[in-house]
Amino acid sequence: MKIYQFILWVSILTLYGCQTTKKDDSFAWNTASVYFLLTDRFCNGDTTNDHSYGRVTDYGSERFNAATFHGGDYAGLLEKIQDGYFTRLGVDVVWLTDPYEQIHGWTSGSGSINDFPHYGYHGYYPLDYTQIDKNYGTVAQFRAVVDALHKQGIRVMLGANINDVGYPTFADAKEQNYYPGSDTIDDTWRVDRGAEYMQFMGDAYAFPDWFTTAWLRQPMSAKELRNDPDRSVHETLYGLPDMLTEKHESVTIPTFLKRKWAQEGSDHDAWTWTAMKTLREDADLAPSDYQIRWIAAWVEEFGIDGYRCDVVEFVHRERWAQLHQACNEALNRWRAKHPEQAASQWIDEVMFTGDHEDAYITYLPEYQAVGFSSMVNMQFPKDGNLRTIAAVWQAYADSMAAHADWYPFSYLNNAYFRDADMERMEDCATAFLLSPGAVQVFYGDELRREQSDARLNVDAAQAFRSDMPWNKLEEEQPLWNHFATLLAVRKAHPAIGSGKQIMLDSLTVIRETEEDRVLIRLKPNGIDTTAIPSNWKCIVNLSNCAIFL
Repeated sequence: MKIYQFILWVSILTLYGCQTTKKDDSFAWNTASVYFLLTDRFCNGDTTNDHSYGRVTDYGSERFNAATFHGGDYAGLLEKIQDGYFTRLGVDVVWLTDPYEQIHGWTSGSGSINDFPHYGYHGYYPLDYTQIDKNYGTVAQFRAVVDALHKQGIRVMLGANINDVGYPTFADAKEQNYYPGSDTIDDTWRVDRGAEYMQFMGDAYAFPDWFTTAWLRQPMSAKELRNDPDRSVHETLYGLPDMLTEKHESVTIPTFLKRKWAQEGSDHDAWTWTAMKTLREDADLAPSDYQIRWIAAWVEEFGIDGYRCDVVEFVHRERWAQLHQACNEALNRWRAKHPEQAASQWIDEVMFTGDHEDAYITYLPEYQAVGFSSMVNMQFPKDGNLRTIAAVWQAYADSMAAHADWYPFSYLNNAYFRDADMERMEDCATAFLLSPGAVQVFYGDELRREQSDARLNVDAAQAFRSDMPWNKLEEEQPLWNHFATLLAVRKAHPAIGSGKQIMLDSLTVIRETEEDRVLIRLKPNGIDTTAIPSNWKCIVNLSNCAIFL
């Protein structure tokens, strides 16, 4: 531990003294503090895997490199875990990008404009669910990451996407020989390549060795979609290869995957495991059944604790129920097989949250019935306005009180939206980290991570996924301290996340459960004009808020 980090952590402990003793040390997802990181952008611990599958990483500028692999991996992540980064910061959960092997090549950035090459560095373009992407590391390294987090009392989340697989690419077609003219394909990226590439993707539905129409739905016309009452589940989102999630007839595994596995043989044992290999045979399964079986296998092998489910409204809900049941059965088997691990004593179910367009804190009973306990809250205010946030908190607390086992899952920034006012990040953090429900910190929020030059591309969202700025630790120590202080008191006092709220005035609230009670006093612009009754003892006094017991 670096000396400035040691001093910082000691200052936090000194600030609280013995006041942070948690009244109830059981973990609860509805008060969780989640840290969401993109593995590829977090920390590069092993440069030898940076160009796996022949991927190109440098096209000459930050804009062109917006969506290449940048080198982050499990080796680097493990270093940060063992250094105690997450325990010092005070989070309960680490959410990692999907580990599944991604498409090897690139798709066209910004559609037909193609202003950058878009690789699957983010984990959203799965090629093979049965092994880890080599850019991230090996099975042994992933296991070490999960075990190390569990040992520190931190749950692990992954992503679950059963709506689609990754796009077909020139590189994959050539490498896996699923396109008749693959030997003549030129897969060199050029700015003007877009139209040709999009045509190639359209043709891919006819490739007999790839994911065929037995697995994928055919894109519908605009008129067909307008007249379809089930449009959301029948629409091919962003032109992605869309799974027939409603299909129950059995299919065979695509030829290219069987050929790939046969060619890899034991040379790829480091990136998969024996039990997973037994799930590579044809079975009496529909497309989604295969996906669910493969995703649940990760839970059984590693003890994964939760999933963020992608584009939930575009998938038939019965499939989410099936996945939730399969993951819980798998987690129970993992716990039974690993009694020596402290995480085997945890009793919570696999947590499901989901991305649903424009989701808020609204209770969705139809999704709770299939295993969800929240939807990612897209509407948490990102302006850091401490004069109005108490009323927002009231709505969240009232919603939690009204609906058991359903709670907000809020964020300031995430992989698709960079909304927080970075100049007011201390105020944003206070409004956010003292909010009822679960909170999701996006990697680098605590260091005021900046956007990259990809903001100048048509798809500006890529700029939100810049590399973790480890060189800013000392410069942004006050902000990091602010995050760590609030996360520590949040963990120590579950009333902050789950308590019933009473508003004393627009800047002062009480949160209480049967066993815990806190008073939060907001100080916009550092001004505190309200006297707190003497029976409340201040345990945290920051520039923009104070917390009392």
